[in-house]
Amino acid sequence: MRRLLVRSLAAVVVALAVTAGLGAASPASAADEPVVVVGTEGTYPPFTFHDPDTDDLTGYDIEVVKAVAKEAGWRLTFVESSFDSLFVALDSQRIDVIANQISINPEREAKYGLSTPYTYSRGVIVTPSDVDDITTLKDIKGLRAAQSTTSNWAGVAKEAGAKIEAVDGLSQAAKVLEQGRADVIVNDNIAILDYLATSGTKKIKIAGEAEGQQTQQALMFRKADSQLKEQADAALQTLRDDGTLKRISEDYFKADVSIEDGGEAQAEGRAGRSALDVVKDQAWPVLKALVKVTIPLTAISFVVGLALALGVALARISPRRLLSVPAGVFISIVRGTPLLLQLAIVFYGLPEIGLNFDRYVAAVLAFSINIAGYAAEIIRSAILAVPKGQTEAARTIGLDYRQTLRRVVLPQALRTAVPPLSNSLLSLVKDTSLASTILVVEAFRVTLNAANESTEYLALLILLGFYYWVVCWILSIGQRRLETRLDRYV
Repeated sequence: MRRLLVRSLAAVVVALAVTAGLGAASPASAADEPVVVVGTEGTYPPFTFHDPDTDDLTGYDIEVVKAVAKEAGWRLTFVESSFDSLFVALDSQRIDVIANQISINPEREAKYGLSTPYTYSRGVIVTPSDVDDITTLKDIKGLRAAQSTTSNWAGVAKEAGAKIEAVDGLSQAAKVLEQGRADVIVNDNIAILDYLATSGTKKIKIAGEAEGQQTQQALMFRKADSQLKEQADAALQTLRDDGTLKRISEDYFKADVSIEDGGEAQAEGRAGRSALDVVKDQAWPVLKALVKVTIPLTAISFVVGLALALGVALARISPRRLLSVPAGVFISIVRGTPLLLQLAIVFYGLPEIGLNFDRYVAAVLAFSINIAGYAAEIIRSAILAVPKGQTEAARTIGLDYRQTLRRVVLPQALRTAVPPLSNSLLSLVKDTSLASTILVVEAFRVTLNAANESTEYLALLILLGFYYWVVCWILSIGQRRLETRLDRYV
């Protein structure tokens, strides 16, 4: 048993090392430039979004931070996540700066390092088109406001007395409002204009100004990273003096939003596309993310999880309480807590005690632990289902404990364990979509980015669901063939 446990741990180390390669840094040839990890939504046009033609990350904020990096001598790496997750990622040192229209307010100034402003905007109130009695912040008291909970606009709506309906971004907030699941949105006038122009929707409208809510936006750093902030401030001043900020702004808004009173911003939006066109454009990017990230993440996590599960199962049935009790506690904890919580603990919590894993390694570790907790009980029950006479017969012919497990017990237990283990594998394929919450850009995140940009949620989510179904169908065929093969030896 000791050797089996050693082999299990070795398998874990090897798999984690392989997975770490998914997130490996660039070669050391560019080591003279500091690597700065930028966190952004990628779903908040026109500030940060994906070009529908090239799928490249672009937008006003992206162009600004790239110009700052060029001036400051940084080498950028972009990480995309929901707006609320960006703050957690910054606090846990997963990213170095947020470039996502971060409004300056006293709370953020007290906790973070904010650069000099590079955008000036104002807030507006958005309502359904058939509502005419909501035009000021006073009118939204008691209403449901669809907002990103950590955004400045959520604070404005809450202070005005609205009840916050949490969403991940503006596009989702607009959909919720269009569907009647919320009453109002408070957000940036430029972002709202862009959404209205791009979507072409007539279901919602700008109903009024959020009076007194003229805001300034900045790059956000950790307080401790004062050097990065100072470099950003110097770069922004240079870009302002040489006209670069003005040029970028006018390219996007036909006005200079990098200064106060730089003109009335306009939003041209992006060419509307039919649902069929969107699906055709995104079919390959979503499939590529499924093949390159989702499937490898599933395969590695399942192999590592099975190795851990075997060790835990053997410890669970051991007569030694020193092994069986910790194994039982491990299983109880894993099965008694949500997978999403386990992901958050591994990725955001463990760095606080010095265990800072790459996002892919963190995903594999969390998924593997989760699989181990459930699969250990499957393996344990399968082993116990093997008649005790088999073990006694093996001992009478001179086989030791390890040989009995490997040649007699485990082969027979495998036949019993295959169906429930296959179900665990199918669940894991779908559960990998939760990795998007810890900055892993897998198939679900790619689909969500495209849906937020195009507003074609139903068509793209059905496309992703079809891909998941095909993968699970293929795995089910493999399961049936494996069961048939094992039945030949009964």
